[in-house]
Amino acid sequence: MRLAFFGSPDFAVPALEALVGIGHEVACVYTLPPRNAGRGGKLRQTAVYEAAQRLELEIKTVSSLKGNDVLAGFEDLELDAAIVVAFGLILPKQILNTPRLGCINIHASLLPRWRGAAPIQRAILAGDSRTGITIISMDEGLDTGPILINEQIDIDHSTNSETLHRSLSALGSVMIVEALDGLQSRLISSIPQPNEGITYAAKLSRDEGRIDWKLPAVNLERQIRAFFPWPGSWFIHENKRLKVIEAEVVALQGNPGLLLDDKLTVACGSAALRLKIIQYEGGAHLDARAFLRGYQIPLGTLFT
Repeated sequence: MRLAFFGSPDFAVPALEALVGIGHEVACVYTLPPRNAGRGGKLRQTAVYEAAQRLELEIKTVSSLKGNDVLAGFEDLELDAAIVVAFGLILPKQILNTPRLGCINIHASLLPRWRGAAPIQRAILAGDSRTGITIISMDEGLDTGPILINEQIDIDHSTNSETLHRSLSALGSVMIVEALDGLQSRLISSIPQPNEGITYAAKLSRDEGRIDWKLPAVNLERQIRAFFPWPGSWFIHENKRLKVIEAEVVALQGNPGLLLDDKLTVACGSAALRLKIIQYEGGAHLDARAFLRGYQIPLGTLFT
């Protein structure tokens, strides 16, 4: 097939590589403009831009898809389909309707659960036992298009957003090839999404990572896994921000925020949270024992 590809972050790169590797013709790659990144604040191209450059594909960096020049150039590509993976902009109706088979989206949830910007993190935070990839034929709504295929992945207590991100990215790259094969051979057809079970995965904010010790420990343990690596889960002690990278629920009780023992166990709204891996802001990840060798916190300390 002759395709366009819309994507920006590293999540989208395996899908682009798979499409090129299987022999589809990617006529153009659309991605967001470079952004400031790292401590130096240098401009950096998106991961998809770097991958497309490596694959020697035509690239267009766009901050909007509404200009007449963008729309006319897209129509001139004479596409069979456009593939959209975590692109970052809403596709206007004219683009959605231009390719012969329309625009096909790889979405990181089992739609209609977790439509929206942060489905990976919201699934873990909510305590879902499974998530997955859904390939949809796009319409003008927010992740509302009919389903072509889907496949699930289990979520357990070892799953964090980083590991789930990698697993779903790899799965999506396999499934998009399968979906295009099915469309080309007319062996698959789309089905409308159910009207029941719709949830929305709101965009993450940095402040969401602040730990509220009044919440149940089980909720905080999910938060820590859901928000790793960004925005991270953190609390303040003596004007220093301490990030919690890994923790486990312990059957102890106390006033919320109270340090209960010398193993960094902190009482929560119900049960307690044992902090297993901590990070000074901007520092290395340390296990609890190594952390306490360099950072003394007396028993009975109350974290607010």
